[in-house]
Amino acid sequence: MANAASAPASVPAGWSHRHLLDLERLTPDEVRLLLDTAALFKEATGGCRQKLSVLAGRTVVNLFFENSTRTRTSFSLAARRLGADVVDFSASTSSLSKGESFIDTARNLEAMGIDAVVVRHSTPGTPHLLAQHLGVGVINAGDGPHEHPTQGLLDIFSIREHVGDLRGVTVGLVGDIAHSRTARSNLWGLTKLGAKVILCGPPTLVSERWRELGVEVSHSLDEIVPRCDVLNLLRIQFERQNTRPFPSVREYAHLYAMTGERLERARKDLLILAPGPINRGVEVTADVADCPQSLILDQVTNGLAVRMAALWLICGPRGADATAAAAATRII
Repeated sequence: MANAASAPASVPAGWSHRHLLDLERLTPDEVRLLLDTAALFKEATGGCRQKLSVLAGRTVVNLFFENSTRTRTSFSLAARRLGADVVDFSASTSSLSKGESFIDTARNLEAMGIDAVVVRHSTPGTPHLLAQHLGVGVINAGDGPHEHPTQGLLDIFSIREHVGDLRGVTVGLVGDIAHSRTARSNLWGLTKLGAKVILCGPPTLVSERWRELGVEVSHSLDEIVPRCDVLNLLRIQFERQNTRPFPSVREYAHLYAMTGERLERARKDLLILAPGPINRGVEVTADVADCPQSLILDQVTNGLAVRMAALWLICGPRGADATAAAAATRII
């Protein structure tokens, strides 16, 4: 049974944000607070399997304007694990198809008494725009190629579970850096916690200008593998590309897929991450995806913990509401 006593009773004083829009503007302490809160909820829910009632009476709306299975489901389960009600909004069947504006749609939902909006949109900055017009919390579930803060946090959380302090840890982000919102959130979160980040991929997908952010750039996976403690193998974002940035998928896999042969040249304790569902044989071969060093399925579980933490920090009780929240902290 989960240990309800370990769940936080109120949002800690170290968190003052009404929204979670990106990791770029968070302080290192705020990133750590998010990760620490995720760890508390993972323990309190027995590994993200049991329910608490700490957000009973709250309503969370999933406002997704891009197709999503994994992230939408993860947010829905995370909200329900904390006792909140969840509404899944479908843009294709809404009044948006009749000409209603995006902001008007969101404000109408807000008028129904909701407490938080989880939004995904193909246009960068959409969650930031929404936050300017709503009085409820907004959580960015991915805005085009800009950021995906909870994906970055769950990746970092998974690494931290195995290595502890990230200072001095070398993490290689491999793949489509140009179009990856996951890469950007990882970059900001990892560097704030003291990790060394190497961005690796074809020159068409990994610009030398990334060096301006204090990270290393490489175009050779074989060169960086022996130096990395962690490899995060990012999916090729074909749907966000206007032109093919390499001659063929086969050539990309030959140069940048993590294979068993490359794994043999890596450190014995190398950790392998990849945002699922993975493209086996493109970014990573099946034997590596299923090897003991792979954290791919751990990332999925940890996504629930991180999203519980985000929802709690955004719409959990503060100050005078803490006493009532403590009374509600029980297993359903």
